[in-house]
Amino acid sequence: MLPSSIQISGPLSGAEVRDICRGLRDNAVRLLSLRGCRLCDRDFGRICRALAGATSLAQLNLNLGVVSSPSRIKQLAEALRTNRSIQSLFLHGSPLTDAGLALLNPALALHPALVALDLGDCMLGDEAINLICGLLPPDGAKSGLKELTLSANPGITPKGWSRLAIAVAHSSQVRVLNLDYNPLGDHVAGMLAVAVASSRTLEVLDLEGTGLTNQSAQTLLDMVENYPTALRSLVLAENSISPELQQQICDLLSEGEEEEEVAGGAGDTQEWERGREPAAHQRGSSSWMCPSDPSSQMVLMTSGLGDSLLAETEM
Repeated sequence: MLPSSIQISGPLSGAEVRDICRGLRDNAVRLLSLRGCRLCDRDFGRICRALAGATSLAQLNLNLGVVSSPSRIKQLAEALRTNRSIQSLFLHGSPLTDAGLALLNPALALHPALVALDLGDCMLGDEAINLICGLLPPDGAKSGLKELTLSANPGITPKGWSRLAIAVAHSSQVRVLNLDYNPLGDHVAGMLAVAVASSRTLEVLDLEGTGLTNQSAQTLLDMVENYPTALRSLVLAENSISPELQQQICDLLSEGEEEEEVAGGAGDTQEWERGREPAAHQRGSSSWMCPSDPSSQMVLMTSGLGDSLLAETEM
């Protein structure tokens, strides 16, 4: 049997928890999404123990408050210390705080496969940034994150963002950086422009709703116009930036991408099933189940085949 996707929202029943644990132990699950699920500490522990030994699990989505206490953070950290297969971990909307990330960080830093991490809206501050920078090792060091989301963490100060900008500039791995809905302002945007100009890998930078003005946009325009970078997408919506400047930046990025395609052809890029918030509200995927009432809904599908193995829906 090919690995499957399990996506659940709402409260979890005991039977669903047993099914999840069985699937993980049998290495029959590639994607596990418990986004916004309500479950007791005992069941959370059971799932963590099962995912510790899972070898097929590539993506784990625990967005929207599933990891809601220090004890759950410790249980997840323990599971990640044993697991060797998870490549994408989504914890968006979890009240981790700096202290919680400090508990989780050793397991993240030592995980051999992790390449995508969503810590958006996790109540993080500058101490957390110091830990996160360790997940973006400089050129020539060990492999690190390729995709990092830190959306909506207003507790991070300009000092923290400057440290992150330095880490991004020297990282040989990071390709996607989502900083939307943080109060960055023009000063931090200037530091990020320098980081982008220095990076040889960063392709996507999301600065939506970050308090930028035309001053930032002009700096970013100069960077895109005068310095060759890997950047292909720069999101500037919901800022005080003129449409004309946004269009100029977009046009220059489009031109650069077209030139790359002509020169060498578009490289193969691996498409991940997205777990990021708020992008997760885009429910076009056939394996997405959107709750219409508080009762739980579960979908288990075979990867690539589309045949439903299990669909329990209380509408």
